[in-house]
Amino acid sequence: MKVEIDMGMTSGGTAAMLDLEELLATRLLVQGNSGSGKSHLLRRLLEQSAPWVQQCVIDPEGDFVTLADAFGHVVVDGARTEAELTRIAGRIRQHRVSVVLDLEGLDVEQQMRCAAAFLGGLFDAERDFWYPMLVIVDEAQLFAPAVGGEVADDARKVSLGAMTNLMCRGRKRGLAGVIATQRLAKLAKNVAAEASNFLMGRTFLDIDMARAADLLGMERRQAEMFRDLQRGHFVALGPALSRRPLPIKIGTVETSARSTSPRLTPLPDQQADPRDLIFTPGPDEPVAPVRRAAPPAPVPTADIIAQLSRPRPAEEPPAQPLFPELEDAERQAAIDAILAEILEDPEASFRTVAVLYQDFLVRCRIRRVGGEPVPLAAFRRLLAVARAGVETGEPDDGAWAQALALSASLADEVQGVFLVVARAAVDRAPCPSDAALARAYGTHSLGRARRLLTYFEERGLVVLRVDFHGKRVVAFPDLGCETAPGDPNAPDHTERSAAE
Repeated sequence: MKVEIDMGMTSGGTAAMLDLEELLATRLLVQGNSGSGKSHLLRRLLEQSAPWVQQCVIDPEGDFVTLADAFGHVVVDGARTEAELTRIAGRIRQHRVSVVLDLEGLDVEQQMRCAAAFLGGLFDAERDFWYPMLVIVDEAQLFAPAVGGEVADDARKVSLGAMTNLMCRGRKRGLAGVIATQRLAKLAKNVAAEASNFLMGRTFLDIDMARAADLLGMERRQAEMFRDLQRGHFVALGPALSRRPLPIKIGTVETSARSTSPRLTPLPDQQADPRDLIFTPGPDEPVAPVRRAAPPAPVPTADIIAQLSRPRPAEEPPAQPLFPELEDAERQAAIDAILAEILEDPEASFRTVAVLYQDFLVRCRIRRVGGEPVPLAAFRRLLAVARAGVETGEPDDGAWAQALALSASLADEVQGVFLVVARAAVDRAPCPSDAALARAYGTHSLGRARRLLTYFEERGLVVLRVDFHGKRVVAFPDLGCETAPGDPNAPDHTERSAAE
């Protein structure tokens, strides 16, 4: 069933219709400077689509809580723990309740963490509850910034990861992202690039106008038109809106925001003396006692000269470590041995990196491996190399060194699989089976392992082929080598030996 909602009027005087089912599949990006009418546009979209689809609004300013009275949205206060928000999000998907996540009153870092936990709960819902849902994120540049700001790195990473999941992988889970931002230059490109529908409003900066024109397929000289757009006027493009750039004017809305734009009002006539009004406390105003610190007692000149003439105390010798420090080679050998011990457990592949990292740190303390602890990012890399069956101290030939360099361009969670296959190619060993690749990826799903090989091929890193015996061969054009034929359906030798 095709459902269209009325967003307003086109420049030709006809109704501007938005295909709701197409929007659920292709997502929407709204851009416009402050005062261009973005919130009005989102409110129109929410009101028109409320009878047809479940909605969730990530509201950093508390402007959309007024939807609760008119359309039955439940307001979720963001001043909760992240675990609570994650559980609430799961129940929202289960019971198909439209909600507004009110983040007003929280600082930016708290807003990012709360939004990430809430979006994570929506994303990780059970498959039985993957019903269609519009997820509207206002001021998306706060939650998916293009560059790091004053917030903590971990808060920015979890928030950006949640927004990336929403826009890149949310469609299969029924989540249709609708993001609004004041400036495209402040929004992470991998988040903005996943939208196929665009509504571009008034903007003044050249870099934002150029990006808006590029997204709409317009020439650079046409970008000047974005400066002349009136409030509530947007240029629409996308499969859910129009196949060509189409100027539209957003229609009226039933509800209004709690906060409105400031308007000029005349100053009041002051009957009393203004100085009395501001310097004299009112009758109901509590008067706090004024406490002035006593001035410090003057120090005699002789005491100052005596202090300056005293000899400087000798510096304390640096504290000696309780246990002798290991040499670099010994320390690296100990780290390799600990990684090998961890991977000997057949279930280690199916535990999260965070759990393995904590186990690694505990084993390092037991072995008296001193020095700075290995950071989490470096541990991921070491773990991926160890899963490929290579010790850090081994000399790298040219092909393997190039394989390590190629793997650095991939996401952390898939580097291990890539290196396992690359190691087999460098050693001319048979291609690993789907079960072995699934173990390297940390999953029991063989389908996911096969899709990773397809992903590597789409990135141009490998070429897959099947020989006349039905065995798989993976070639690495950049390395100049390929694996020997291997049976993709063979059992995982690691699991089989562990069972024996």
